[in-house]
Amino acid sequence: MLFSHISDTHLGLAQYGSEEREQDVYDVFNQAIDVSIKDHVDFVIFAGDIFHVPNPNGTAIIQMANGLKRLKQNNIDSFFILGEHDISRIRTTPIPYVYHNLDFSRYIGQGKPVEYKGVLLAGFDKIRKTEIPQYEEKFAAIDNSVKDHQGHKILILHQGITEFNKFAGELQSTDLPKNFTYYAMGHLHDKDVRQFSHLNGPVAYPGSTESTTSEGIKETKKGFFEVDISGKDANPNWIELDARPQISFKTDYQDLSKTIDEISEKIVSGGKKPVVEIKIQGENIETDHIQAQIARLNSSVLRCFWRISTKQVSDSSVFLDRPNVIDDEMYRLAIDALGSEEAAKFAIKELLPILASGEIKEASQIVFEGFEKFKRERKA
Repeated sequence: MLFSHISDTHLGLAQYGSEEREQDVYDVFNQAIDVSIKDHVDFVIFAGDIFHVPNPNGTAIIQMANGLKRLKQNNIDSFFILGEHDISRIRTTPIPYVYHNLDFSRYIGQGKPVEYKGVLLAGFDKIRKTEIPQYEEKFAAIDNSVKDHQGHKILILHQGITEFNKFAGELQSTDLPKNFTYYAMGHLHDKDVRQFSHLNGPVAYPGSTESTTSEGIKETKKGFFEVDISGKDANPNWIELDARPQISFKTDYQDLSKTIDEISEKIVSGGKKPVVEIKIQGENIETDHIQAQIARLNSSVLRCFWRISTKQVSDSSVFLDRPNVIDDEMYRLAIDALGSEEAAKFAIKELLPILASGEIKEASQIVFEGFEKFKRERKA
């Protein structure tokens, strides 16, 4: 038996406000669906952050619907949970529920195990850090309920595990129920798989299917897992997707012309135009010269960003310990500034993505409801 484990598709994300980048997100999503169909997987798991914002645009909604429809047409069922980007603070039904109600896909984010072709699947929607203590009992209960099942048991979560990323960690591996044979994770955008002695199966992050704004510009591969559960063990095989290339260069100002030549040589003709970042180090820098050199790349790149840094800053060890996800560092700084994890989570994890997407109306409504809630709590 074979299944696909896909996460963090962020449908509807238009990075840099670019239509091409929005289409990139749809392209890799459809690639993952196409490969799953071609390889005759038995089912597909979507491990959260299906959409980039809770109220996605019509194109994003249709793209997901068409993907699920194509799976159904090929007798492939799918299951999903919700990530933080799928959940609105406004009291409303999350958009992905529509697919459940139409029987396009099955929602399993409430922690109730379901059996499918002899496999037990259980999932939890995104758990806020402040809510984690109450889930200890739920994790213990679900662990006990699945322990006697003889087949594979899959747990789907959209959480950061500390051992994978200390900045984005919300749980430790020891917090997880131990009796599952595969842990289908979402939330972290880099691919990683680890086996822990206290767990019965691997903990696997497929990473996001495309690079997102929070990741910065870096040379990285994107994809998803096809997991073979034909035998006793779950064996994930990572499938690379044809995502738009991203290139990051560091150069001294005096070597800029040479670096531009190297970038030009590195760009593969006929493929997707890359997103390029150039970090320029030096003194007495003339921006007109930089812009003239950058202009040489205009016809062969989608976007080219550049910034200047001094040698002292560039060599600083502070960059060696930076978080893998920029949003996580922003979250940490927001906690320091606001003095509240809850306020920081609201500002960085919920309000900021909506504002960045230009959804002013929903952002205003979220702020208004938050203020009304605050007033009610003050009166109480």
